[in-house]
Amino acid sequence: MRKRDIVLKISQDTGVKQVVVKEIVQRTFDTILDALREGQRIELRNFGVFQVKKRKRRIGRNPKTGQVVPVPERHTVVFKPGLKMKPVK
Repeated sequence: MRKRDIVLKISQDTGVKQVVVKEIVQRTFDTILDALREGQRIELRNFGVFQVKKRKRRIGRNPKTGQVVPVPERHTVVFKPGLKMKPVK
């Protein structure tokens, strides 16, 4: 599913014009990205949690040559699914 599909579905379900829904969806994504860039944790109840985690620097290997390569410290976004995202056993 793409962003366009989300916009179409919300527009059909609510009767709101696609242009308005697209703007709202885009602003929602922009707000989430801005918060993550600032290092904030995004918690969407029953959906999941987005947060930025720091990966330690380490020693890696170039798979082609086998040469040892230092991998610098970096930040990455992780997602932990909420209750409604977890599969039923």
